[in-house]
Amino acid sequence: MRRLLVALSLLAATLWSAPAAAQARNQLGPLCTTDTTPADKMIDACNKIIALKVFRGEQLATIHFWRAVGWNKKGDYSKVITDATEAIRLQPSQAAYNLRGSAYYDKGDYEIAISDFDDALKLGPPSGTIFHNRANAWRGKHDYAKAIADYDLAIKADPKSAFSFQNRGISKQALGDLDGALADINQAIRLDPTLPQPLINRTAIWRAKGDLDRAIADGSEAIRLAKEKPPVNIMTPPNSVLISGYTHRALAYEAKGDYGRAREDYNATLAIVASDAGSKANQATAKVRLSLVTDAAAPIPRDAPSPATQPTTTPAPQRTDAAPAPSPGPAARGARMALIIGNGAYVHVKPLPNPANDARAVAKSLRDIGFTVSEGVDLDRAAMQKMTRDFLREAARAQVAVVYYAGHGVQVDGRNYLIPVDVALKPGAGMTEAMIDMDTIMAGLDDQVRTNILIFDACRNNPMAQQVASAGSSRAIEGASGLAAPTSLGTGATLGAGTLIAFATAPGQVALDGEGANSPFSAALSRHLGTPGLEVQQMLTRVRAEVVSSTRNKQVPWSNSSLLGEVYLAEK
Repeated sequence: MRRLLVALSLLAATLWSAPAAAQARNQLGPLCTTDTTPADKMIDACNKIIALKVFRGEQLATIHFWRAVGWNKKGDYSKVITDATEAIRLQPSQAAYNLRGSAYYDKGDYEIAISDFDDALKLGPPSGTIFHNRANAWRGKHDYAKAIADYDLAIKADPKSAFSFQNRGISKQALGDLDGALADINQAIRLDPTLPQPLINRTAIWRAKGDLDRAIADGSEAIRLAKEKPPVNIMTPPNSVLISGYTHRALAYEAKGDYGRAREDYNATLAIVASDAGSKANQATAKVRLSLVTDAAAPIPRDAPSPATQPTTTPAPQRTDAAPAPSPGPAARGARMALIIGNGAYVHVKPLPNPANDARAVAKSLRDIGFTVSEGVDLDRAAMQKMTRDFLREAARAQVAVVYYAGHGVQVDGRNYLIPVDVALKPGAGMTEAMIDMDTIMAGLDDQVRTNILIFDACRNNPMAQQVASAGSSRAIEGASGLAAPTSLGTGATLGAGTLIAFATAPGQVALDGEGANSPFSAALSRHLGTPGLEVQQMLTRVRAEVVSSTRNKQVPWSNSSLLGEVYLAEK
């Protein structure tokens, strides 16, 4: 992107040749049309030039283009789109289409971005930069084959593009081709050994391969480079690379069992100011993982289990003293773990008869296909928090992690919560502190080298209405708006990458508890989980069809995915 903007500085010379622009040329022109100008000064200069009302047509289009560049530096992509659109209206150009497409990409509107990149390429000439940007959009859509094809064209146009090799490697990694990914990342590092980003990507590949020492070494070098030479590309938010480096190295330290150094890196991540969604996502993960590794390094309490708790873990490590928890060994590729919780014996709201049965059925299905399962039934707050945290800590060594929850769940201020059996749902500032935050679970699992499947057979209703305990036989606390969709999936960095989240019902609807021993959703899920050779999204499609049929269209399961390839829970 930046190379194309630098080339467009030639347009500035044409712009300021107009006699009517003497004031702008002398005072404002260089500030508006130089891509190294700070964003606020660039925007202010362009504003003043537009206010002169002496330019029209192609010249005015150029000013709007450069003001869009300024907005892009500030990350205000809506204003980028507005100015780039005006530039295109006045004088269509390859640069303006490319800039607007990049803004749509940053907003997550990949289809529109691809359309803009197509239009940019139609205007010609062929551009490696635009092929690269379109490839990024295909990658955003998880169409890795098309992404790789466009990266091929970008590399053909510019064989020395380290970022094209890097991103092609990321796409190959998403398709499970770790060796191909490693070859591309290595080439990116050879082309520009001063770039920290490819080293961070290679850190993730080494972790996926279980080579934690190499992962830590690459993470360390990436951090050193990010400190020594901060990114100058205007498309790279400040501090994002450094935050990513610390997070990835911390994950490698944690997988190795070096909790002290992991804590240091997580603390370093949290100490840096984040300015973009991806960095904030990494910081959310660091916050959760920091608390987990702190727990792991602390002596294990001898607390007796709660009377309302019946957790079981298969297999379960035996801990007979108060010594610090043993450090886990290097991450074992292929490890598959599941957390299964069924809450029905509620004290303060209408009990649900089936979640315990649902949890046991799903747990059995997963054990039958080789998962190590942590299972809890009718958990109070303390037991549910402990089981969840223990699982999140252990899942750092898993390649596949499955979370299944059956019971009540609610939305408060746009965040989703799972409800322990002893919680009294009463409006108040501290109400959510007694529940389990779904976003915390997602942040704790967030790691692009692992596949996460989160399944919630819970109500989708807000608890703040008057009739808190009027659920009847459904998994609804009351009949208001449903659970919020997980907007964090795919927002950047590692957040949500490789994650699928499924709900038993559609937004705003009620997940039925069912008339038999199991809910309609869990009955269908437990039947299809173990089907050999059934890809997980196809499996959920079958579950959805069965639930719709059995409930006579009263319940329609819903899911959202940022999986990085095909996932099979049961072997083919």
